[in-house]
Amino acid sequence: MALGLEGKKAIVAEVNEVASRALSAVTAEYHGLTVEQMTELRVKAREANVYLKVVRNTLAKRAVEDTEFACMADALVGPVICAFSIDAPGAAARLVKDFAKENEKLVATSVAIGGKLHGAEQLEAVASLPTKDEAIASLMSVMNGPITKLARTLNEFPSKITRAVAAVRDQKKEAA
Repeated sequence: MALGLEGKKAIVAEVNEVASRALSAVTAEYHGLTVEQMTELRVKAREANVYLKVVRNTLAKRAVEDTEFACMADALVGPVICAFSIDAPGAAARLVKDFAKENEKLVATSVAIGGKLHGAEQLEAVASLPTKDEAIASLMSVMNGPITKLARTLNEFPSKITRAVAAVRDQKKEAA
């Protein structure tokens, strides 16, 4: 069944809205995946808060025109699926990378992040980006280091005085 003009406008508006708030995007060729595999991919995408959509390339190009993913226009060739990361910049890349390990028919073609298009070789680098919670935990551990050292240093002064007083006491006991 062919899409009417209103249906096409709705798809473009939906993808544009998601692309305007997404942190990164991945395109991947899905030719040869079964319906069950596509369903499994969509379920995993929902769990990871990744927007996954198979869209005609012409509609996808129109949808990303006024967003930072306009650079993806050249990558939208052939049967590709678009995955947009909503919460974590590496979520879509992790999803595609992990799913491609199990299903060799899914092949990443490009990664877009920060308004720049990268090849599929950058998929691993983007997939390894930390989630928000991981980044906060890392920052907190870095911030905790100097405070812990200061506390140890401040605690060391009374300990030195106590050891000095104990040494003087011991000397006086031995002299007596």
